[in-house]
Amino acid sequence: MVELRARWDDLVPGSASLADELVGRYVERTRRAYRDHYLGTVLTALDSLIQLSTDPTSVRLAAWFHRAVHEPGGTPAEDAEASARLAERLLPEYGVPSIRIAEVARLIRLTGELAAPPPDAYAPPRRDANGDVLLDAVNATLAADPSRYAVHTAEVRRDAGDRKAALEHRYDEVRELLAGHLYRTQLARQRLGPVARLNLESELSGLDSELPAPWRGWQQAALTATATFTAIAAAVVAIAASGASWQIPAAQDEAGWPTVALAVVSFFSAPVLFRCARSASQRARLIAGAVLAIAVTGLLVAWAQAPRTNVAVGVGLRVPLLISALILLVLASTSALVASLLRTKTARYLPARNLGQQLAWLAVPAVVALILLLIVQPLSRSYVLSSNERVEGSPQEAGKAVPSVLDGGVAWVSDSVVGTGAEEAIGTRYGIAIPRPNGVVEMLDAATGELRWRYSRSDSDEKPVIVATDNGAYVLALFADVGYLLLDANTGHRKAAWPGNTRDRFVLQAQPLLTAERSGKLHGVDPTGHQRWTYEPGDCTSLGAVATAETVLTFVSHTCDDRPDQMTALDVQSGKKLWTRTSTDTYRRPVVVAGLVVVAEPGGDSDVPAALTAIEPRTGDIRWRWDVPRTWSCRTLLNAAGKYLVVVDCPGPSSLENRTSVVTAIDANTGLTAWQTKAPVSPRVKVTVTADGRVISLSRGATGCMANIISRAGYRQVRLPTGIQCGRDPRAVGNVVLASGTESVIALR
Repeated sequence: MVELRARWDDLVPGSASLADELVGRYVERTRRAYRDHYLGTVLTALDSLIQLSTDPTSVRLAAWFHRAVHEPGGTPAEDAEASARLAERLLPEYGVPSIRIAEVARLIRLTGELAAPPPDAYAPPRRDANGDVLLDAVNATLAADPSRYAVHTAEVRRDAGDRKAALEHRYDEVRELLAGHLYRTQLARQRLGPVARLNLESELSGLDSELPAPWRGWQQAALTATATFTAIAAAVVAIAASGASWQIPAAQDEAGWPTVALAVVSFFSAPVLFRCARSASQRARLIAGAVLAIAVTGLLVAWAQAPRTNVAVGVGLRVPLLISALILLVLASTSALVASLLRTKTARYLPARNLGQQLAWLAVPAVVALILLLIVQPLSRSYVLSSNERVEGSPQEAGKAVPSVLDGGVAWVSDSVVGTGAEEAIGTRYGIAIPRPNGVVEMLDAATGELRWRYSRSDSDEKPVIVATDNGAYVLALFADVGYLLLDANTGHRKAAWPGNTRDRFVLQAQPLLTAERSGKLHGVDPTGHQRWTYEPGDCTSLGAVATAETVLTFVSHTCDDRPDQMTALDVQSGKKLWTRTSTDTYRRPVVVAGLVVVAEPGGDSDVPAALTAIEPRTGDIRWRWDVPRTWSCRTLLNAAGKYLVVVDCPGPSSLENRTSVVTAIDANTGLTAWQTKAPVSPRVKVTVTADGRVISLSRGATGCMANIISRAGYRQVRLPTGIQCGRDPRAVGNVVLASGTESVIALR
C-alpha cells in the first residue's frame, strides 16, 4: 500500500488526502477483484507508455480513477461510469481545471469496453493518443506474470457471482480478444502482445476444460469432414462414370482417361483437403483454391462437351455422373477453403474432440452416402431419361373406334410402321398403341389410324415391350437397358420411370398390375412402379398368378421335393394372405372372367384338361365345374369375352387331317353352355377373340386371304382385300379387328 501511495508522487498539488482515499478504495476489504496489485500493474505499464500521450497528467489520473468504484458482479461499463462520476465530483475540490476533469472522465469511460476488439492501429478511424495509452496500460494485466495473471482472472470470475455464467462470459470475452488486436499502440504490441496472447490462450484452454461445451467446434469438424468425404464420394462417382458411355451408341474412339484422371485427383484430394481444412495458413487456402479452380474448370468443360441428342445419338450415363463428380469436388474444395478461413478469422482456438465434433464426423459421411443414393443416382438417371426422349405430335381428342363387322372391307390403313405389325398392338382408352424398333412407341387413333403421338428414345435400339394398365389410361413400356417407363396414353408424355431394381422383372398381368422375378417372387405394383407388397413362396418353387379387381390367386408348384402344389389367395392392395389350399394336381391356364378365376384341371398325360373349374377368388369356393368332352384333343384355348368364357378346341384326334374347330361359350355366372359352333377351320391356326365373343383367324384360300369368323351366329368366311399379310396373326382390340400389311397396320371394317 505504501508503494502504491508513493506512485501518486504529488500528481495533483495538495491532494494527499485524495491519494489516500483512492488507495483506500482499491484495498478495502469488501473488494475481491481489481485490488491494489491490479492498479500497480496498470501504473507500471503506464510508465513505459506515457511518453506516447499528449496529456500525461490526465492519463495518469484516469488510470488511478478507472476502477476506483467497483461493485461485485458489476460490468466494466458500470464501474467506468461510476468511477468517472467520482472523478467529476472529487477533482474540482483540488483545483483541477474543468477541461482536464472532462478529459479524465472521458478516458475513464473508455475503459468500459475493453472486451471489444480495438480498431486496427495501422489505420485507425481517429487517432486518440491518450485513450490508446490508457487502454493499453489497462490491458497490460493480460501480459502479467502467468501466476499473477491466473490469480487476477480467478478473482474476476469469483467477483462476477454465478460461476457458470462467469465462465461462459469470460470464455466469449477471451475469444473476442484473441480474434482482434490486443493493443492500440505499436510499442505495447511489441512489448506486451506475445506474452498477453500466451496468457489468453492458456486461460482459454483452462476455461474449455471447466466449461461444459459438448457442441463447440462442430461447424469446423463438419466442414473438415465434408471436405474429406465429399472428395472420396467424387472419386467413387468418377469410377462409376468410367464404366458408362459418354454417348449412345458409344463412339469407338471415346476417350476413357478423363474419368480415370478425375477419380485419381479426387482420391488424392481427400487427405490434402483434410489438412487444408485444419490449417489457417495461406498455403492451405491456396491449395484448396487450386482444387476448386480445377473442379470448376472441369465442370465447365464437361457441360460444354455434353453430346447434343438427336434421333440417332443419345446422352450416356457418363455425362451426369462426371458432372456430379465434379460438383462433389467443388463442394469438397469449397468446404476446405471455408474451414481454413473460419479457423483463421473466428476459430483460432478449438477445444479437443467433443460430442459435437464426433457427431459431425459420424453424420457427414452418412449424409454424403445419402446424397449419392438419393440425389446423385436418381438425378443422373433422370437426366439421361429426359435428355434421350422425344414426344412428337400434338394429339387432338381421341376418336371413337367403330366395331369391325368383317364384311371384307378396310376401315383404315396406318402410315408406315416398318418392323412391327398388328399382332403387337394393344388397346388403350385413347387409341391403339404399337411398339416399333429403335425404341419407339406410337399411338394410333382408333377411328382413323392416324398418328396421335410418337414417343422415341435415343438410348434404345430395340423394340419395347408394351402393355396397357390402369384401365387403359397408361402405356407401360419396357425399353432395353432403360427399364419400365410409364407413358400417358393420351399425350405420350412420360409420367414415371420405375426404379432400377425392377428392370429385370416381367409383367404377369397388366390390370391390376402384377410383376414377377425369375427367382419366384411376386410383387403387387402401382403403375408408377411403387411396390405395395411382395409374396415369396420359398425356394424350389415355380409361381403363376392371376388377379381380379380385389384378389390375387397364386399357383405354386414345388420342384425340389414331394410337397403338394398349393393355391393361395392374396389381397390385391395389401398382399395379405386370405386362404391357402393344397392339391395333388397342378391347375393350368388360369383366366379371369366375370370376377371369377377359371382354371383347367389336368387330364392325366394328355394336354387336354379333364374339366374347367370356376373359383371364387375371395373365398376359394368352387362356383361351378364344366366337364371337357373326352373326344377333344387340341389346345383348349381359354379366353374371356364379357360374361362368357370362350373355349377353342377341336373335336376328334389332333392330327393334320383334322380340319375342324369347335368354339364353346360358357356363361361364367352359371357354368352352362351358352352356345357352341363347329367350323371347318384348322385347329392349329392362331386365333383372336373379340370382346363380343367372335373367334377370328386368317387362312389362305384359292382366291386370296380369308377371314374365318366363328360366333354364336355360326361360321362364315370373308375374302380380305389385297395387301393383307395372311401369314401374320390378327389382333382383336375390343371389337376392332386388326391385320398386318407389308409395312402398316390395317383395321378391318
